Amino acid sequence: MKTQLPQATSSSTSESIVKRSRKTRSVFWKIRSDIPKRLYYTMIAVSILVPLLGWSVLTYGGFVKPLFLPTPTAVIQRFFNLLQSGDLIHDIGMSVSRVGWGFLISALISVPLGLLIGTFKSMEGLFEPIVALLRYMPAAAFIPLIILWIGLGEPSKVAIIFLGSFFYNTLMIADAVKFIPIDFLKAAYTLGANRKDVFLYVIFPATLPNIIDTLRINIAGAWNFVVVAELVGADSGLGNMIMMAQRFLKTDAIFVGIILIGVIGLGIDFIFKLIFKLTVPWAVNKA
Repeated sequence: MKTQLPQATSSSTSESIVKRSRKTRSVFWKIRSDIPKRLYYTMIAVSILVPLLGWSVLTYGGFVKPLFLPTPTAVIQRFFNLLQSGDLIHDIGMSVSRVGWGFLISALISVPLGLLIGTFKSMEGLFEPIVALLRYMPAAAFIPLIILWIGLGEPSKVAIIFLGSFFYNTLMIADAVKFIPIDFLKAAYTLGANRKDVFLYVIFPATLPNIIDTLRINIAGAWNFVVVAELVGADSGLGNMIMMAQRFLKTDAIFVGIILIGVIGLGIDFIFKLIFKLTVPWAVNKA
């Protein structure tokens, strides 16, 4: 028996390792379920550190010329140089202002219009065909007309950002309304609700989580159009800064602009997620 005991212990240890491995795989591939916070934050660290490590190896190792890919150190130095000059803060403020106004006007029109299109067949027939048609027309193609109609001032840049987000907002919100179960509406009518009540107290609350998510997703599109918008006679903004850096082959400044747009976008995304939790707490666990 004494000679068999180590074998039994070894066998139980290997079985324990196998079970632990299977449990780890099971946790890792959970479908729409929570995972341990340690694993979650590890995945976040990996997603950031691996690209940064690859970037560092390519640049510090001399595999890529600085003209094509600057080192992280060069990008950081350029960031602080631009920050000290005061131009960077001004450029950030101008771009945020343009995106903010363009997207705000887009949201104020597209949200009610999308709700009307999704709720009433008459509004769907009246507006959806033209909105769907214009959605496929790139906002950049309208630049010559926008310059002709509005000029080269700030309104033209806001208009481009508006066009880049309005049609997507409208149609995505309209589709969200169409996914509301018809049984909800029938139940409301059975309980004595009229059309106004159904619209205000059934359709709008049921669609609100999707409205917030739609705006959160499409504001990224608005930031994509800021570079296009700032080509229209702009002398400030992150998009303008990127284009000027490209003209003078300042690749590190291009990286500063791109990274800043990404960081600002992440901040806006966080704000929308916070609004989602505070405004529609009943939908948080379903998201």
